[in-house]
Amino acid sequence: MATATPAELSVDLGPAARLSCRECGTTFPLGPSFACLECFGPLEISYDYSGYQAEELRKRIEAGPASIWRYAPLLPVPADVAAKPNLNPGWTPLVKADNLGRELGFTAQLHIKDDSGNPTHSFKDRVVACAIEAARVFGFTTLSCSSTGNLAGAVGAAAARAGLRSCVFIPHDLEQPKVVMAGVYGGELVGIEGNYDDVNRFCSELIGDPSGEGWGFVNVNLRPYYGEGSKTLAFEICEQLGWRLPEQIVIPIASGSQLTKIDKGLQELIKLGLVEDRPYKVFGAQASGCSPVATAFKAGQDVIRPVKPDTIAKSLAIGNPADGPYVLDIARRTGGAVEDVTDAEVVEAIKLLARTEGIFAETAGGVTVGVLKKLVENGVLDPSKETVAINTGDGLKTLDAVADAGFSATIRPTLDSFRAAGLG
Repeated sequence: MATATPAELSVDLGPAARLSCRECGTTFPLGPSFACLECFGPLEISYDYSGYQAEELRKRIEAGPASIWRYAPLLPVPADVAAKPNLNPGWTPLVKADNLGRELGFTAQLHIKDDSGNPTHSFKDRVVACAIEAARVFGFTTLSCSSTGNLAGAVGAAAARAGLRSCVFIPHDLEQPKVVMAGVYGGELVGIEGNYDDVNRFCSELIGDPSGEGWGFVNVNLRPYYGEGSKTLAFEICEQLGWRLPEQIVIPIASGSQLTKIDKGLQELIKLGLVEDRPYKVFGAQASGCSPVATAFKAGQDVIRPVKPDTIAKSLAIGNPADGPYVLDIARRTGGAVEDVTDAEVVEAIKLLARTEGIFAETAGGVTVGVLKKLVENGVLDPSKETVAINTGDGLKTLDAVADAGFSATIRPTLDSFRAAGLG
């Protein structure tokens, strides 16, 4: 099936008005495009929010469904999106992490935004939910992606619910739980010999080939729409704080899109009058084995030098992050920072969060909590200010990282054996 050109489309994507180049500002009609035709810069969604009154909009949101669709008036989706067959992700807990906060020396409130409760147990359900609405509008029949694991599962599940075909591409050596989760939904799962950057290059080639006709790649030709799903993390955090900006927020970095879109979401809430404008700091978190953004930040550089990933945090293992330069801009603009932690520190942080708050994070969450801890210890992040750290996925997906956890003891079913083990 041939997809329509932007000029042929009758586009109903709610308040989304146009595509705009992040570099030169050139605008284009809404369509399955991701790069500016003038300067090849990345495209993003521009909106028409005229006519919105803050108090009325706040009430409308609060009366909405317990999912990201409560924010449909602020997203590139049709007004009736909640009635369509989709996974309805979002509205995940903002946990008051008092035990972790005490251990790290916080005197202000520390929160964990725990996104492991989404339908496929990662924040990727948010971005896919927005991308699939664009895919429907643009007439795509196959949903696809390049993925480090979580996105592949989210695409497979969302496509199954929507009745679309899916074919997703991942590095061949991902964690087995993520491979199983990506393959169980009945779509096609293809392993590529290489790392994520190799997978992404292949998908970019496939888009321009007749074999990819009718395919919507959520993080390539649908990327402007896909990225907007991450804004809902910002929206939820502020609403769950009582319509208030957090003073500090720590966010993991893979491509960097999540961090940049959370910042975009915070800025939109300010402009719409839904939250009071006040300073906030954004901190980015990477694993040392794939830390090109942190390296550039510490060196005071603006250019991200690609690296070959070597870390257990495979969901963050993108050696050439597309949004890296924008992450640097946001961290510097807000007075934040970008830091990295070793694999050993990642494992320690996973166990720390589980032990103190009962939240079992995947390795990306270990990166975030590990960086949070390091920033506090180094005096970079202020524990006297309200802080939110984001856990993006479920630890059941990366069990190998904490494989040494298990039995405290093995005993016979007798009281004497119990006492002898020192458990009484």
